[in-house]
Amino acid sequence: MKLVVQEFLTLDGVSQGPGSADEDTSGGFERGGWFVPFLDEEFDRLAGTWLGEADAFLFGRRTYQNFARDWPKMTGHPFAGILNGLPKYVASHSLTEAGWDPTTILSGDVPAQVAEVKRRPGRELQIHGSARLAQSLLAAGLVDTLRLVIAPVVVGQGRRLFPDGGAPAGLRLVSHQVTPGGLSVHTFEAAGLPEFGTYGAEG
Repeated sequence: MKLVVQEFLTLDGVSQGPGSADEDTSGGFERGGWFVPFLDEEFDRLAGTWLGEADAFLFGRRTYQNFARDWPKMTGHPFAGILNGLPKYVASHSLTEAGWDPTTILSGDVPAQVAEVKRRPGRELQIHGSARLAQSLLAAGLVDTLRLVIAPVVVGQGRRLFPDGGAPAGLRLVSHQVTPGGLSVHTFEAAGLPEFGTYGAEG
C-alpha cells in the first residue's frame, strides 16, 4: 500500500485542532476550529474521493481516540461506513486495547511495523491528522504522498506539521486546486532529500 498523509494546515503551518475549539487543547492551545469556516461542498466531494482510495487507516493515539469516540456514533454520515469498516492501525506505546474494530495496535519499532503494513496489497494507507506520527514517518522515508489542505488563516499558536528542527524532505507538486470556500489543496509526492543552490550571476 501507498502511505498517504492528509493534513489540514493554517498559513502559519499549524495542524492542531482544526475541527473544534475543544478538539485538542494540549499545550494550552485555545484557537481550535479554524478549519470549519472554510468548508464547502467541493471540499466534501474531494474528501469523499480521497476516502474512496483508502484500504486502511493509520493514526497516532490522540487522533485515534478522538475518531474512535466520534465516528461510531455518526452512522448517518456519508463517510461513516468507510471509516468504521476499514482496517485501522494505531501507533501507541501506551494503549493496550482498542475498541474501534477492526483495529491493530502498533508499538515498539513503529516505522518498521508501518513498513510491513505498506508491503501488504492494497491502494492507500491513509494518515488523517496525527501530525507527530506523520513527521516521524516522513523522516523515516516511508511517506509516499502528502495531501495538504491549507486554510487562509493565521492562528499564531499551536503545533506545526513541520516544526523547527524537523527532518528535511524534498517534495514534488503533482496537483493543486482551490475550493470556492478558499481552501488551497496541494498534493505532493516524496522526492528524497531537498536540493539546495545559490542564486546569482554565476548560477
